[in-house]
Amino acid sequence: MKDFERKMLPRKSIDTETWFIECYRRHQGHPMKILISLYKGNYHKFVLAVVSFFIKHACVWVLPILTANIINDVTAHNPNTVRNIIFYTVFEGVLIMINVPMNYLYTAYKSLATRYVETGLRKALVRKLQQLSISYHVETQSGRLQSKIMRDVEAVETLSTQMFLNILNIVLNIGVALIVTGSKSKTVLVFFVFAAPIAAVTMVSFRNVMKNKNREFRKEMEETSARVMEMVELVPVTRAHALEDEEVRKISSQLFAVAEKGYQLDVVQALFGSVGWAIFQIFQVICLAFTGYLAVKGSIQVGDITLYQSYFSTVVNQVSAIVTLLPIIAKGVESVNSIGEVLLSEDVEHNEGKEKLSDVEGVFDFEEVGFHYNNSENKVLNQLNLHVEQGQTIAFVGESGAGKSTILNMVIGFHMASEGKVLLDGRDMSQIDLRTYRRYLAVVPQTSILFSGTIRENITYGCEHVTDEELAEVVRAANLTDLVESLPGGLDTAVGEHGGKLSGGQRQRIAIARALIRDPKIIVLDEATSALDSISEKMIQEAINNLVKGRTTFIVAHRLSTIRDADRIAVIADGRCVEYGTFEELMELKGEFYRMKVLQS
Repeated sequence: MKDFERKMLPRKSIDTETWFIECYRRHQGHPMKILISLYKGNYHKFVLAVVSFFIKHACVWVLPILTANIINDVTAHNPNTVRNIIFYTVFEGVLIMINVPMNYLYTAYKSLATRYVETGLRKALVRKLQQLSISYHVETQSGRLQSKIMRDVEAVETLSTQMFLNILNIVLNIGVALIVTGSKSKTVLVFFVFAAPIAAVTMVSFRNVMKNKNREFRKEMEETSARVMEMVELVPVTRAHALEDEEVRKISSQLFAVAEKGYQLDVVQALFGSVGWAIFQIFQVICLAFTGYLAVKGSIQVGDITLYQSYFSTVVNQVSAIVTLLPIIAKGVESVNSIGEVLLSEDVEHNEGKEKLSDVEGVFDFEEVGFHYNNSENKVLNQLNLHVEQGQTIAFVGESGAGKSTILNMVIGFHMASEGKVLLDGRDMSQIDLRTYRRYLAVVPQTSILFSGTIRENITYGCEHVTDEELAEVVRAANLTDLVESLPGGLDTAVGEHGGKLSGGQRQRIAIARALIRDPKIIVLDEATSALDSISEKMIQEAINNLVKGRTTFIVAHRLSTIRDADRIAVIADGRCVEYGTFEELMELKGEFYRMKVLQS
């Protein structure tokens, strides 16, 4: 891995991710300039790739010349014909043998350069996504971001190959054919210049018709795929209501539609494929007739007819290839711009130059805090005032949309106050390096987020050098002991994708264990016991009680019975704290909290 990485990287040390972002900033709006600048430090690999291509392709370029020379020697009864044939054969054989190592070098240099940019772009996107604000991620569909990282970068890699290598290769092929032709006959060269582009464009125009039919077939296939997926998901419903025949009828109708489009495509491909072939052959015959006429007149030698036939075919195919590449280039340019939408986004969390924290006590003050999202003027929080002492547990309750989760996001540092201040130990949170603050923070979200590793890996995520004793203590405190002991692999049991092999309560306790292992000073719990059965809720509540001991804790509660032991409860309505006190105090007040508690009873 390290050896390959060393070969792929430029000769000079470059911070790839930073450089790629700088390329986009410097050449914003000029995708081709961006693409060229991305390869800084790798230009020599492209040069070596082109040189290797030139050498490896020499056998193809030289063969028509040798063939023509042999025919000319034979027809002219040259006394050195046999010697020349042997020399030409050996010479061509050597060029063919050289093709193998040169093709390897060509592919190696090309791939090292293009894979460098492909990997670098993905790394830059990943780094940028880690820097972008939570608001950006909330407002942007994850599928679009995934598409940029995978499909758009792949399209840029394809564009690189087309721009820097295939087009150069096409130019070389056309250049060699025209130079050799022009050196032997100016008349034939003029014929090539006019006839070859006409033949190529005519062939491509027929390909466009096939492309449209292909598009129609692809769309029908996509529709069929969606219908089949829907059918599979609905099997329990279909079976429960005895609708099997109806579902089969619907899918059969769709399958016949696909078959019809496929049949049309097959016929069109056969028709236009043969027409395109016929057009090419007609122009080949025209070239043959023209060069044959010149040979009869004595303007060219008889053997040169085969040379011109070969080079005419080369020029036509290469011009056709250029026209075919245009849609691929357009797609790649669009992908370059698409990637720039992420890399050039300014919606980032800025931490550089701010105060770094070496310790945190956990005292919070919300002073006349107001907040609204960037794309809205409606205030989520309005003149919110709160004081939280070190080690206190404060619970937030209120109706959906009241602003509870927004307060938690401000504690985490995902959102900054639009008005007023949020103070941590007397420091304005907008002026501190949040990365250093979050070392003392643990978050247990409403929906536990696990990755497809083992229980051990999920618990110790981000924490190195955790001892077995520490891990065992955390497992016990999170009420995971029975679960771990019941599994054949214990802590090394895989949890499946998103923890799919575990129940909701088990996933939540693993999330609590992940928080405990960090030994945080501040805890954020976002409805950690919602949507669970009573047994799971009891186990999680015990784990939470172990988690919050001696730590400043913020809880958003759905079930009011779970926050009876909180030091303070804040009732949030319309972005304000309308009631504040202990459980008993708020019940005695018989206000908003009392009304919510009665409704849940």
